[in-house]
Amino acid sequence: MTDTLTLPAEPEALDTRPEQTALVVIDMQNDYLSPGGYLDRLGFDISGSPAVIERAAAVLGAARQAGLMVVHVQNGWSPGLAEAGPASSPMWHKSNPLKYMRAHPEVQLLIRGTWGHAIVEPLAPLPGEPVIDKPRYGAFAGTPLELMLRAHGITTLIFVGVNTNVCVETAVRDAFHREFFALMVADATAQAGPQYIFDASVFNIQKFFGWTCSTAQVVEALNGLAQRRKPAEVE
Repeated sequence: MTDTLTLPAEPEALDTRPEQTALVVIDMQNDYLSPGGYLDRLGFDISGSPAVIERAAAVLGAARQAGLMVVHVQNGWSPGLAEAGPASSPMWHKSNPLKYMRAHPEVQLLIRGTWGHAIVEPLAPLPGEPVIDKPRYGAFAGTPLELMLRAHGITTLIFVGVNTNVCVETAVRDAFHREFFALMVADATAQAGPQYIFDASVFNIQKFFGWTCSTAQVVEALNGLAQRRKPAEVE
């Protein structure tokens, strides 16, 4: 008999199947979360990073124990910035790390192979867990993410990561437009900017694009699934 995974959420609970559910970890990288990284250099408040890393790691651990598919998404460019396009590209006008690097040519931000691009250690991918490189805010833009999820029969996505109002919300919106059920673990994300921006993203997702829940709720649901899946102990 196939297990049903019930995910407590707002505006209502989601019923799915474990084999059709994946955890997507968005941009948990040093440049977004660590002192000396891109957001820190630009003056964003990253004081909440340790708590977000801890909560995202708790969701990741529970998802692994429950046997869910796990996908990591990593934002950045190759050393030559080929994916960023020419200086006339909109990216060079709206991407803060690109603008910063233009003003400070000696600094490298979100460049593959550098410390800033690397995923923080508590969220490091395990062997066999796919890592999707993306050159834009959206996890689906110019990446094989949708193809990979469809190939595995995935219909429901659980999102953790940064930043709530940019890359995470964009991923949730894009997932919705591709007919996935998208659930954001709200307190396992962190916004770039003041609190009201986080609140606006939660409102947008609950009302228009998907569902939200807390770390405690999703971990409890996944731990319950893992417990049910344990083979009966032989007396």
